[in-house]
Amino acid sequence: MLLNELRDYNSSLLQTALFKDYCPNGLQVEGRAQVLRIATGVTASQNVLDAAVAWGADAILVHHGYFWRNEDAAITGVKKSRIVQLLRNDVSLLAYHLPLDAHPELGNNAQLGKLLGLVEQGRFGEQNLVWLGSLAQPRTLEQFTRQAGQVLQRAPQVIGDGSKNIRKVAWCSGGAQGYFEAAIAQGVDAYITGEISEQSFHLANETGVAFIAAGHHATERFGIQALGEHLADQFGLEHRFFDQDNPV
Repeated sequence: MLLNELRDYNSSLLQTALFKDYCPNGLQVEGRAQVLRIATGVTASQNVLDAAVAWGADAILVHHGYFWRNEDAAITGVKKSRIVQLLRNDVSLLAYHLPLDAHPELGNNAQLGKLLGLVEQGRFGEQNLVWLGSLAQPRTLEQFTRQAGQVLQRAPQVIGDGSKNIRKVAWCSGGAQGYFEAAIAQGVDAYITGEISEQSFHLANETGVAFIAAGHHATERFGIQALGEHLADQFGLEHRFFDQDNPV
């Protein structure tokens, strides 16, 4: 397919125009016009770029791209090296941040909830990014976090009583620890996100609502893969996901 067709299809699918984001969503670096092979990755790191280029990707789709708000606009250092790699090899970079978190089927939160056995019952928070749902059957916090660790291939950091039963859960992938108080107000038993802040420890202990920090990277690996697989099925493209392990 043509690069412009890929760009326009993704913009419509993910409804990028609806989001007020911290970075441009869509085509960030333009490469060759024809796209047959797409690579996906969580972050457009040098490692992911090198692997995708070596594989022969025509376009690379990521969740964390470039040109973030308030960053230095100069193309120097690491940013220069990454962009040079793309331009030298005529490979496009497309990035989808909040739109990929929010998509009801392909998004990070949708995929994370599905993998953890959570049934969505609503959303809240800024731009409705935080999901609210429940487990079909109550489980202890220890049982649930053990399952999460197996799914995410990473042991979560957990603040809470492992023997306590949980059923109602709120979740938001990535760095969404700032929504913990809003989640508590929803009457949940546990809140899942990628990272933890100092104050989250005290809020969890004082409210009895468990806080599960399952990893920023770990909770955001699944949306971009789902998008890549969807595009491959829809347009007959070759797709490969390139993962650079990140403990954060």
